[in-house]
Amino acid sequence: MMKNIFKTMNPSKILITCLLSISSLSFAQEVLTLENVMAIAYENSPSLKQSKLSLISSQARLAASRAAMKTQISLDANPFVFDNSREFDDFNQQWYNNQKFVSNGILKLIQPIVATDGTVSLTNTLGWQSNSKDDSDKQSSYSNNLQLKIDQPLFSYNQKKMDLEQLELNNEKAGLSYAIQKLNIEKSTTQMFYNLYQKQKDLEIANEELENQQKSFDIIKNKVDAGLSPQEEYWQAELNLANSKSKVYTAEVAQYNAEDELKQMIGMPLDKEILIMANIETKEVDIPLAEAIAYAKDQRMELRQAEIDIENSMFDLVVAKATNEFKGNVSVAVGLYGDNEKFGNIYSKGSLRDNESVSVGFEIPIYDWGERKERIKAAEATVESVELDMTIEYVDIEMNIRSIYRNLKNLLLQIEIAKISLKNAELTYDLNLEKYENGDLTGIDLSTYQTQLSNAKNSLTSSIIDYKMELLNMKIQTLWDFETQTSICPTDTYHY
Repeated sequence: MMKNIFKTMNPSKILITCLLSISSLSFAQEVLTLENVMAIAYENSPSLKQSKLSLISSQARLAASRAAMKTQISLDANPFVFDNSREFDDFNQQWYNNQKFVSNGILKLIQPIVATDGTVSLTNTLGWQSNSKDDSDKQSSYSNNLQLKIDQPLFSYNQKKMDLEQLELNNEKAGLSYAIQKLNIEKSTTQMFYNLYQKQKDLEIANEELENQQKSFDIIKNKVDAGLSPQEEYWQAELNLANSKSKVYTAEVAQYNAEDELKQMIGMPLDKEILIMANIETKEVDIPLAEAIAYAKDQRMELRQAEIDIENSMFDLVVAKATNEFKGNVSVAVGLYGDNEKFGNIYSKGSLRDNESVSVGFEIPIYDWGERKERIKAAEATVESVELDMTIEYVDIEMNIRSIYRNLKNLLLQIEIAKISLKNAELTYDLNLEKYENGDLTGIDLSTYQTQLSNAKNSLTSSIIDYKMELLNMKIQTLWDFETQTSICPTDTYHY
């Protein structure tokens, strides 16, 4: 009937129908390569987004701190202030009521000095004030106070400079964390990608096995119907066919689950239909062990993070040593002050007067019950601890590189073995299938050879994927791509 339908259809219509079918299939299912999946993961990964937000926050804090080191300009405006208070006159030994009206504005220019931890400020206060004592006449005047002041701490650490350096280190550390998280995403996404590819191959192999079992079933059925084989061979073939159908269903379930896991990781809708296309061709990559260890120790971001931790702990030691220490402060101010009942006269020569001040102060600790000593002891222990952590990190890195190097050598050997095993399994199955067709082999024995063939195909795919994942692991651990002989160290990460 189907042939009759095609005979009645116009050939051009058949072509158009086929093209539409292919087009609808391509729209329904998205074909993804490893590069496509990685790009989606970088864009949608929640953990990478969090790391990126942490980096942005760190950059913003550093930018704010650098902005705070520039000249700060502000204006304080007090358009109306009223105060009615009861006060005591020490000179006349009597109480009096005082009413005060004030209106002023203060313009401030403040420039921190990072090199010395000091501050230079220029302020100008322009205002009007009215006072009345008890029932006496009100007295009002305008005033202007211009002052240049320098404040300089003495005998202490430079807090401004140290705070800025700490923010710079924390920003660099946040950038390194972002880069490390990105590499972790690459590793986990690649692993999920190849896991799904493995499940797709498992399904392909299961379908091939089902096809073979169907052929075997058809052969034995014809023989049993013709009386050339016993009935139990038919029952065994029927069981083998049922098991193959079950394997196909199990493989389909495993593939769907692997698809959902990959979609969840890269932030893709679960109802999106996808198909994985992977290149699993392998070639041996030459990796000199000594060079791999050298690249890792030179480029690993965890080591730079450890160095930053040491520098931060040294800052903490500086702060600990400053606890209850002898320190001082000098403040020098010069300016001009003028006041007059008339606004236009506050700048006149008769109204202006010099306004200077100098102060020097010291903070002298006498006894602190050992607080400073214990804080220094705790800070020194922290410095020693983080230095020890860095030493351990160096050893761990070298051990990991050595282990990966050995695994790569072994996996190459396993790939060669798997290829030989697959070739032998294919030859063995073809040979025994012929025996089965001739009645010289039972269905149980043929099922065993079919299982060996399926296992050999799975083993080859698994060994190739394991080699690719270990090669990626070596790239991540050394931050060096031995396939292209290029560094992948993200030196500009913290300038994101």
